[in-house]
Amino acid sequence: MKPDFYHKNLSTGEWETLSFAKQMANIGSEVERSIKWKSKNHPERSQLAFFRAIELMDFTISDKKNLQRLGELCRTREVLVDYFFADNQYGSTDLAWQKYFRAFNWMANLPEQQDRQS
Repeated sequence: MKPDFYHKNLSTGEWETLSFAKQMANIGSEVERSIKWKSKNHPERSQLAFFRAIELMDFTISDKKNLQRLGELCRTREVLVDYFFADNQYGSTDLAWQKYFRAFNWMANLPEQQDRQS
């Protein structure tokens, strides 16, 4: 049985061609969408955006160039799931997640990141 992906084109290896900063910025975009839909009281749309974020996080965790970051990536995934679907035992906030991912968005858009893929 073949897995069903939200990001079918990225599941074939295209994701691994992106720099780490771009991968994290894309995850952050989905987290931002999830937060936005949650604040507008659209739980179904929020949940779909969250699932897309988790899928991208899993692609990032599986990317061999990110092995040195595996601890942070796995913890980030754990805390995201805790925030959106569990008891928020880590005390996360919308603002904290926005700030965390905004840094990657900024980094991904630096001129030297446009050419660099690691």
